Amino acid sequence: MENQEMEKKMMSIVAEDGSVEEVEVILAFEFKDTKKEYVIYTKNEKDENDNVTVYVSHVDRSSGEPKLMGIDDDEEWNRVKDVLRELSKAE
Repeated sequence: MENQEMEKKMMSIVAEDGSVEEVEVILAFEFKDTKKEYVIYTKNEKDENDNVTVYVSHVDRSSGEPKLMGIDDDEEWNRVKDVLRELSKAE
């Protein structure tokens, strides 16, 4: 069996100051009951324990252009953390 590296999915994010950054998408998903979309991505930065830092954002498409928004609701954040836990178990 060949050892194939999965092709990385990249996306560009535009910061409020207009700067553009390329990031690697780890997972994009939607909660069916709320129809809210999320994206988990990384800039491939490492923390002091040599773990890769990941970011999670809610995808807001209400203006036509997708915008990455923070997650302010505790219940919503807990559901997203459950997804992150499952993702970390799969690795």
